[in-house]
Amino acid sequence: MKAGSADLAILGQRIRHFRGERGLTLDQVGEAVGLAGSQLSLIENGKREPKLSVLDALAAALGVELSALLAREAPSPRAALELELARAQASPLYASLGLPSIKPGRGVGDETLRVIVGLHHELQRRASEAIATPEEARRANTELRERLRARDNYLPHIEQLAEDRVRASGHRVGALTHREVSVMAEQLGFQLIYVNDLPDSTRSITDLANGRIYLPPASIPGGHGLRAMALQALAHRLLGHTPPASYDEFLQQRLEINYFAAACLMPREASVAFLQEAKKEKRLAIEDFRDAFGVTHEAAALRFTNLATSHLDMTLHFLRVNGDGALLKGYENDGLPLPTDVTGSIEGQWVCKRWSARTAFEHTNRTTENYQYTDTPAGTFWCATQTGRAEPSEFSITVGVPFNQAKWFRGRETNVRVSSTCPDDACCRRAPADLSERWAGQAWPSARLHAHVLSPLPSGTFPGVDDVEVYSFLEAHAGE
Repeated sequence: MKAGSADLAILGQRIRHFRGERGLTLDQVGEAVGLAGSQLSLIENGKREPKLSVLDALAAALGVELSALLAREAPSPRAALELELARAQASPLYASLGLPSIKPGRGVGDETLRVIVGLHHELQRRASEAIATPEEARRANTELRERLRARDNYLPHIEQLAEDRVRASGHRVGALTHREVSVMAEQLGFQLIYVNDLPDSTRSITDLANGRIYLPPASIPGGHGLRAMALQALAHRLLGHTPPASYDEFLQQRLEINYFAAACLMPREASVAFLQEAKKEKRLAIEDFRDAFGVTHEAAALRFTNLATSHLDMTLHFLRVNGDGALLKGYENDGLPLPTDVTGSIEGQWVCKRWSARTAFEHTNRTTENYQYTDTPAGTFWCATQTGRAEPSEFSITVGVPFNQAKWFRGRETNVRVSSTCPDDACCRRAPADLSERWAGQAWPSARLHAHVLSPLPSGTFPGVDDVEVYSFLEAHAGE
């Protein structure tokens, strides 16, 4: 018989329970089954696994069926508390506190034991709410990006789900309307309600009890439109999401609802037809894709990453870069060497100053895309970059492809061509020798502190959301 530690603990509790009911000592039962009392004690404490022959003998000595010894439930409420305490004290969380374990002997009453177990539950709950350290979050984000890369950033099950829901709404051509999104909500039993008092920590709130989805009255500046926020809220229900148990699960859910919203606003069938026609005519452009479906430039660029490899037979890369040159979002399956830290994370890393994602900030004409060829150690890439602003800073959105695929895009005729050897520091991160010689040791800049470096990750059942504010909001609107 092979059993886990939890099974052995329950078995030991059941043997001790039946022995106590019969008023027998360890030595008396041990003698009956051919074991020393100390050996039987190890079995009762879940530290030794008995042979089947010993179990048969124990059942006979205690006057019970073997099945009674092997039952999976605790033999009494007290035993259940002791088992729960043992599990809690064996957890990595408790071990990290460096505290001694409590042995629940006869001197520890049931009520005291219940309080101790309750404290362990609360400790675990609070640790779960502080859902990840920054290192864990970065690792989870990196792992998620690698999983998407392996699938060419394409999720067929969400594509089909979105296609079905859009078709059921009555939508046929053009941009998905607010009315059609409302119909999608109604088909799921929800009403969209626009309010002015949503908690600051939320973009929407779904009232599951009353079938309502609360949204702001207008798009948040620089953020997703109302259609996207409503679709994201519906996606949680359609995809069967439950409260995330880890930061990895939280990121996965956020990815899936964003993907669903994009796949509804830019349905696969219509989007692929539009892009294939543009490719055939060699005039692919994120600008045109954006305008055809009435979405933001970033949304169109991200949606293009979903469809380009699976339906247009091309590899590509996507970058969102802050005005200071830090990479905020990135994806590639075309071999472009994205900057990473030692953990493989790309977020917050500086991109090469010669890439179009940064040179675009230098252009005075910001109304159209900027095009550029960039020679790198991994090959030559063509890129199209559009800049924008989200307070308090500007950003750029870049979509690029290897040189041999530039022929499908508008802007391929650009004469702008630069060379980048990053991650070699000599490319753009090391000052020229004459400047270093003149100023090394003579400069003391006061660095601007990036607050997010010191900020803890948002906590709560849903990271960053204040439960008290949400529940108070729902209570205030429940009677309407």
